[in-house]
Amino acid sequence: MQNEKLAKQLMKKSKTARYERFGKAISLLALLLIMVIVIGIIIFVASKGLSTFFKDHVKLSEFFGGTLWNPGTTTPDGKQSVGALPMIVGSFLVTLLAAVVATPFAIGTAVYMTEISPKRGAKILQPVTELLVGIPSVVYGFIGLSVVVPFVRHVFGGSGFGILSGTFVLFVMILPTIVSMTVDSLKSVPGYYRQASLALGATQWQTIFKVVLRAATPGILTAIVFGMARAFGEALAVQMVIGNAALMPHNLVSPASTLTSVLTAGMGNTVMGSLENDALWSLALVLLAMSLFFNLLVHFIGRKGAFKK
Repeated sequence: MQNEKLAKQLMKKSKTARYERFGKAISLLALLLIMVIVIGIIIFVASKGLSTFFKDHVKLSEFFGGTLWNPGTTTPDGKQSVGALPMIVGSFLVTLLAAVVATPFAIGTAVYMTEISPKRGAKILQPVTELLVGIPSVVYGFIGLSVVVPFVRHVFGGSGFGILSGTFVLFVMILPTIVSMTVDSLKSVPGYYRQASLALGATQWQTIFKVVLRAATPGILTAIVFGMARAFGEALAVQMVIGNAALMPHNLVSPASTLTSVLTAGMGNTVMGSLENDALWSLALVLLAMSLFFNLLVHFIGRKGAFKK
């Protein structure tokens, strides 16, 4: 009897094992919930966005190649006025230009914070970067409306609203993201890379440019992509300075629009199930597709960098 009781006690799961099993179950349920939510969002947006093509019978060429955006009306040749090309071009232009302007400043700031003056950089620049992250989008938009738009109007001409004003606003908004991720990438470069370079006679700047930055290139590219994803999906701040004109941008100072600015301006003024509403959902589907593309690009860059190492 005693042997049987001892065997049962030994076979009985301990309290720690039960807690571990409970924790794994909770983690699995959380993972499944997140997957269900993500898949549900994708299915919902896709079903709404594809209604423009399957229910309203709008051709893909009309939507992605058309330049006239006025859902509910038809052109003289009988086509629906749902050309999204101006907004797509505007979104890509303002995103790419913001990334091009922000990247040199971000890399320079990150190099100063990690390689040149780590103590002073951490003491001064890191709080400033964190402060920029915490500022709401509407504040950036209001500052852009009050400062950037008049500056662009005075220096470059035009009304001041357009791609250039949106670029300046987004440049400040995505700068903290690129800086913080670039700092992490530079810090992850092993110290013996620097020591070996200096031991071979290289100067500090040669070590930074030839060794550290090259080793951190995958991480820097990931930071740039994340910044572009933030810029591509930004709505309110861009809407306040870009002009919200659904026209093909002829230059950087002419009023334009982006996918997000048209969505935020029109979503509350349409009837669910109408062509106008379906067309807006199609724009949302394009945004979702671009978000997935940016995420896949980040994973690709990360895998390529890991392979090189």
